[in-house]
Amino acid sequence: MLTSNDSIKIRIKLVAAMAVICFCLLAVKLYQVQIERHEELYEKAKKQYTAVKTTHGKRGEIFDIQGNLLVGNIPCADIIADPQITGDEPACSKAARIFANHLDMSYSEAYSRLAQKFRVRKLPDGKTEKVKNRFVVIAGNVPFQEAEDLKKVIKINKLKGIVFTDTYRRFYPKSTLLSNILGFTMPDQGKDVPVIGVEKTFDKQMESSDATERFERARDGIPLSYGLQEADKVKNGFNIYLTISEPLQSILEEELDALVAKWRPKAAYAVMVDPGTGNVMAIAQRPSFNPNDRKSMSPDNWRIRITEDVFEPGSTMKPVAISGALDYGVINPNTMFNCENGSWTYAGKVLRDSHRMATIPVYEVVQKSSNIGTAKIAIMMGEQRLHLVLRKFGFGASTGIPVTPETKGIFRPLNKWDPLSISRFPIGQGIGVSPIQLVRAYCALADKGNLRKIRLVDRIENTETGVVIKKSIEEPFQVFNNPATPEKIVNMMSLVTKKGGTAVGAAIPGFNVAGKTGTSQKFINGQYSHANFFSSFIGFVPAENPAFVLLVTVDEPRGSYYGGAVAAPYFKNISLRALRYLDVKPDPKLLEEVEKEKNSKNNDTPIRD
Repeated sequence: MLTSNDSIKIRIKLVAAMAVICFCLLAVKLYQVQIERHEELYEKAKKQYTAVKTTHGKRGEIFDIQGNLLVGNIPCADIIADPQITGDEPACSKAARIFANHLDMSYSEAYSRLAQKFRVRKLPDGKTEKVKNRFVVIAGNVPFQEAEDLKKVIKINKLKGIVFTDTYRRFYPKSTLLSNILGFTMPDQGKDVPVIGVEKTFDKQMESSDATERFERARDGIPLSYGLQEADKVKNGFNIYLTISEPLQSILEEELDALVAKWRPKAAYAVMVDPGTGNVMAIAQRPSFNPNDRKSMSPDNWRIRITEDVFEPGSTMKPVAISGALDYGVINPNTMFNCENGSWTYAGKVLRDSHRMATIPVYEVVQKSSNIGTAKIAIMMGEQRLHLVLRKFGFGASTGIPVTPETKGIFRPLNKWDPLSISRFPIGQGIGVSPIQLVRAYCALADKGNLRKIRLVDRIENTETGVVIKKSIEEPFQVFNNPATPEKIVNMMSLVTKKGGTAVGAAIPGFNVAGKTGTSQKFINGQYSHANFFSSFIGFVPAENPAFVLLVTVDEPRGSYYGGAVAAPYFKNISLRALRYLDVKPDPKLLEEVEKEKNSKNNDTPIRD
């Protein structure tokens, strides 16, 4: 029988044993928590008292060749909330009313975001779990001053868990100017996603990186002045300097708008390039768009027609083909051709001229734009040589302009030519070119046969180091074998804008203007239309030492359709203003000739083309 002392001893032993067991269990638990699960639990705990702030880098900006800003960044803010800190229903309701009063959002939209305390997270095994929501975007890209004013209101009302993150919004200060080439970006989850143009082509160079700052915070979300402080370094994107000159671009677009107002076309293009470098000095199209006004934008307006669209060049192709015949020695400027009084049948098809012409020299074939004379010159040259000439001038190939997409045009390989091709390709029928391809070919005519890549970017600037990388000008390809050819073809092209030519409307007092008109029927439903045309003039001035090559092309003008009547006068207007800006002086002798011409009687009937 146990005594009372024995009972007490047993109880003590049991208590001691239980204490040892509990201690052992506690030790195991502490080992698991502090050793085995230390990192896991530490990270969870740290999330309760640390916060992350993201600072966005600046996307690289775009400038013209003189450093005028074309695309920039406006400081703004993203407003972020932590629903675990924003408070209960009355607190969220109060904050939602403030956001609705100061931002472009409704009360219900703001409240639903602030009150979203939990979210569903998908696990690796496919299951889901409900977790605390620590991050919601209330509003993005809030203008800087609006954000600053809202910060004050939030502070006065003692709202908790609201963070303002500095960021930038893409801005196009020149509105529609050069918009198709510049392109635009769309905001997507804090990133600028490029859609078209320079913005897209040079996205990798202009792209910025974000910096992440981690800091300890109090329960209300306010950063503490002590404790954990970690930060990455933000990286800004590179700046792009284009070959474009903003003053010339403004001139070109003003005149293009005037053209559109008068002729009400489906579309219009104008391109100005320095033939000695391949630099695009100005480039525009209509229709266009304002990248700052996204509500009015449509894909048909913002696609880059100058590199994408294909049209039959018509008579603007003639100087290219004829220059090849000159270079091969098949003809000279005075070689005579019978133009059959305006109608001639070849390969079973009738070819016509707009005016009846009998036997005329090659220089008049160019000046008066004879289809028949040009076709006969090409036939004399032969298919292989003509094919090679057109290839040499870059037709059927990309131009090098750094925007996408770019068409290579329509140019059949020699083995797919039919009997009619030799008579139609040299007059610009059956061959498709883009506006920029045609300009490139004329740059070769203007620059003594030097075919260059089209350049749009002059230099790239590293904004972190200040280092500027100049884009090199590649060596040109020489299209001519005979050094006398360039002067011969340019002299003949200069007659086009003189008395008796098809583009007297492009003549500029005091300057020799070399160029060519083009009026091409559109190919619709398997046949050439008699109602829809492309009207063009392309040329360069001064003819002897060109400051630029300029193309003006009008798609389906209303009221008239001849290139000499529709496009040539606007070539003249743009050129006159551009020459003044570039300080290119007129030739006094040529000015005297103009005065003499004014005083003489001129009964010539204008040649249309």
